Amino acid sequence: MNKMGEEDFDEEEVELYEHYRLVVDKGQTSTRIDKFITDKIANASRNRVQQSIDSGTILVNGQPTKSNYKIKPNDEIKIMLTMPPRETEVLAENIPLDIIYEDTDLMVVNKPPGMVVHPAHGNWTGTLVNGLVYHFEHLPEMKGNAGRPGLVHRIDKDTSGLLVIAKNEESMTHLAAQFFHHTIERTYYALVWGEPEEDQGTVTGHIGRSAKDRKVMDIFPDGSQGKHAITHWKVLKRLRYVSLIQCNLETGRTHQIRAHMKYLGHPLFNDAMYGGDKIRKGTQFSKYKSFIQNCFEIMPRQALHAKSLGFIHPKTQEKLFFDSELPEDFLRVLEKWEGYVISN
Repeated sequence: MNKMGEEDFDEEEVELYEHYRLVVDKGQTSTRIDKFITDKIANASRNRVQQSIDSGTILVNGQPTKSNYKIKPNDEIKIMLTMPPRETEVLAENIPLDIIYEDTDLMVVNKPPGMVVHPAHGNWTGTLVNGLVYHFEHLPEMKGNAGRPGLVHRIDKDTSGLLVIAKNEESMTHLAAQFFHHTIERTYYALVWGEPEEDQGTVTGHIGRSAKDRKVMDIFPDGSQGKHAITHWKVLKRLRYVSLIQCNLETGRTHQIRAHMKYLGHPLFNDAMYGGDKIRKGTQFSKYKSFIQNCFEIMPRQALHAKSLGFIHPKTQEKLFFDSELPEDFLRVLEKWEGYVISN
């Protein structure tokens, strides 16, 4: 929600463009509109939303509103800005795609680390979706998913691994239903700080945006905020000060594995957002510090890879399963840790 409310203007003198449209669910509880919008739109601060409401660029059922307005079921909320909405104008770009599988209904791609999945503020080009639009003439969009054709799920920019892409409306609907009902099989590999006491376990804790930093997700074990989230994990390899673990998602919340592992006291290796970019376990020797810094330079991102994906084909009803190799940076860091354990 960039530049929202940064200047006051008269609607009659300046043309406004619709950037977001939110329709309040029938079961939504009474909530202040500024809080509702802040919770719905990533990276939107409450102060910025309030400024936009004051400047008259947020409309409820076509009319300006106030920050303390309590939303009602079926309310239509429009967020207007002075510039055209670029996120719906996806440019086709000839970006190489690592295609694992493709047929007339869907495609499975292996996303490299560092690639943004879809265009958004700060990343209008060079994304996976820009490459998909070039690869296909037409891709379906889900309701409320404008500018993100073909996508039924996402992974973070610095997370590598498998994504399934829908190529038609039928596939989009069918795959989206599988994600909604949590029947998709998803396995991630992660390198985390420390060695968990148990060999396996389950994290159950609601996930919601942090009040201190909207980019970060917090855990609310009492369920007072956020959305229900479940992660099953098991240790694959113990490497003294770090561990390679496997995570299977029962739900698919934003930053779920990153937030859940931090909650357990084992943040992902080099995950700057969740405190993993500092030495969390180990010695104070300068040799060890240099070793860690070298690992960070090899893998300048969180050590997380979406390794496998299983689902029912929307047309044939066949059970499909795909697996991927760990990317080079992940493998190199693992090899360095294995060498460190042997030599020390």
